[in-house]
Amino acid sequence: MRYTTIGDRRVSALCLGAMKFGSETDDATSAAILDRFVEAGGTFVDTADCYQFWVEGFEGHESETFLGRWRRERGITDEVVIATKLGAQPTVPGTGLETKEGLSAEAVATAAERSRRRLGVDRLDVLYAHQEDRETPLSETLDAFAGLVGEGAVEHVGLSNHRTWNLERARAVTEARGWPRPRVLQYRYSYLQPRFDVPLRSMGHMHVTPELLDFVRSEAAEGREHTLVAYTPLLWGAYTRPEKAAELDEAYDHPGTPARLAVLDEVARETGATRNQVVLSWLMDSDPSVVPLVGVSSLEQLNEAIEATDLVLDKEQWQRLDGAG
Repeated sequence: MRYTTIGDRRVSALCLGAMKFGSETDDATSAAILDRFVEAGGTFVDTADCYQFWVEGFEGHESETFLGRWRRERGITDEVVIATKLGAQPTVPGTGLETKEGLSAEAVATAAERSRRRLGVDRLDVLYAHQEDRETPLSETLDAFAGLVGEGAVEHVGLSNHRTWNLERARAVTEARGWPRPRVLQYRYSYLQPRFDVPLRSMGHMHVTPELLDFVRSEAAEGREHTLVAYTPLLWGAYTRPEKAAELDEAYDHPGTPARLAVLDEVARETGATRNQVVLSWLMDSDPSVVPLVGVSSLEQLNEAIEATDLVLDKEQWQRLDGAG
């Protein structure tokens, strides 16, 4: 297992997504996946307070509730870092993001307390603002997060699916007021790159842009390190399953996609790894380095991802992959 850091906290360079735990993935399988991840040295798990409200029969708290139960049953304490997100839970049952709670000071305080209770912790390891809330000033949200850090309810603050200009605004506001800055950034990212003039189908998804990568590099050069976490790194199985590849967003339908896949296959043959493993290794070796957030539904899928942490691409292979398409 490879490792990285969030501030002074050491975490695995592979993050396990728990979105479907407690809902679509049954309890026994969810627990087995978590146990195997920890056994392999995994220490970074991701969830949100709204997973999975959009699946019939569930309300949106199931993942956090399951993780809290798993922690109690296994005696897990601070050896596993659990990151959660708030702001996207609908306020009206049966509706979607059009009624999301948002990021007002009141919503942040209420949602954070619910998450702590469900997870069974006094302090949330990482708490993200899940999506932008254009109706609430960013300063209000960051003030609320600062209060939670100050009272010991949150260790690290994160932003997910926020435009790069909002990241810079967050930097300026927190620096000026002495508030804890968002250290962890979570966005959609994978080896295949979409066109940015075509919107992604998945509501709320915001993709890593060259500008965002430049922002993270520039911040690091000035001593402000960020941990960049990438969700959907394997594009729902599109690298290995033709039926999933056929379902990819229109944004991926451009000449760069087959060009990058051709190089991906070259490197996979050279290394003896799978396409998925090369993609995950490419992300971890990137500049800035990226923590892949993998969602799996079986031990076989998890083991493939874990083995990717042992795959180190040489400089020529990485450059060939990065320059393709």
